[in-house]
Amino acid sequence: MSSTPIREDEVPHSRVPAAEQGASDRARRLRTASIAMRAVFILVLAIVFLRVSLPQSETIWTVYDTPGDLVRLLLGLAACGWIAAQLFSMPKDMEAHRIWLYLGLAAVPFILICIVGIW
Repeated sequence: MSSTPIREDEVPHSRVPAAEQGASDRARRLRTASIAMRAVFILVLAIVFLRVSLPQSETIWTVYDTPGDLVRLLLGLAACGWIAAQLFSMPKDMEAHRIWLYLGLAAVPFILICIVGIW
């Protein structure tokens, strides 16, 4: 054997196998789809909470007429704030992304039907 040193530019670069590259591509698509479904679900849920918490009268200023309307409005705004905070906390692992994707595919059409029914 020869003891000639190998220059750095002569060392073959290790390539990522095609299976691993495909897996990372699938993981990226899963993450993107789950984040989109999660965002749509949370935003639409916040809209439902906001709509349900509004007073039954024509204007918002009638909230002071009965204490029940005021309590419902305050609880609804608190729930909307909590839901908005959840919008910015992302899932940590791929299993959580998979769960959000499946939940979003099932729950987003249902909650959109609820919005149509509420209005």
